[in-house]
Amino acid sequence: MSDSVDVSSLNLKELHARILVCPDCALSSTRTRAVPGEGSDNASVFLIGEGPGWHEDQQGRPFVGPAGKFLDELLALAGFKRPEVFITNIVKCRPPSNRDPLPGEIQACKKYLDRQLELIDPQIIITLGRYSLARFFPNETISKIHGKTLNLDQRTCIAMYHPAAALHQPSLRKSIEDDFRKIPEILKGRREPARATSQAEQLGFKL
Repeated sequence: MSDSVDVSSLNLKELHARILVCPDCALSSTRTRAVPGEGSDNASVFLIGEGPGWHEDQQGRPFVGPAGKFLDELLALAGFKRPEVFITNIVKCRPPSNRDPLPGEIQACKKYLDRQLELIDPQIIITLGRYSLARFFPNETISKIHGKTLNLDQRTCIAMYHPAAALHQPSLRKSIEDDFRKIPEILKGRREPARATSQAEQLGFKL
């Protein structure tokens, strides 16, 4: 497995074209389609799942199966439509039989996720599920920190249960919905200091 390909100079379109033909791990030999991700290229909210499932592998789009339908409902609770955010996964190709992604597969895709974050530069990162959370906070657990804000490279990260968790464990549904409802207020809190700084700079004040 390899993560040696330099993608640091690629724009988003070029990056996704590279992902579609990526040979850097064994998943490339079992996928139907790679799933780079989709959404706004200047999204303020960036969601990261675990990996494509069967529906996603067939269509080449993230979160289009039952969990994706629930995600659309969750986004609506937060006042967003899918095209307004960016949605992707830790690994861009479906692990066979929907097994967990392997460490080498996650590492092979790391450069793609890093570059997507660099290009889109969101204000909020939402991790969906334990593998997504572990990518940034390996010592945390979702059950302890879901819905809470964490600082991540000048951004705010919010850990969430994966939407599929509510399909398998209905008791989690309300918790997930409540966590998504917090997003607008968190985003507002991030924007207000930035707006105040901008206004002060326009008036000639140094902060």
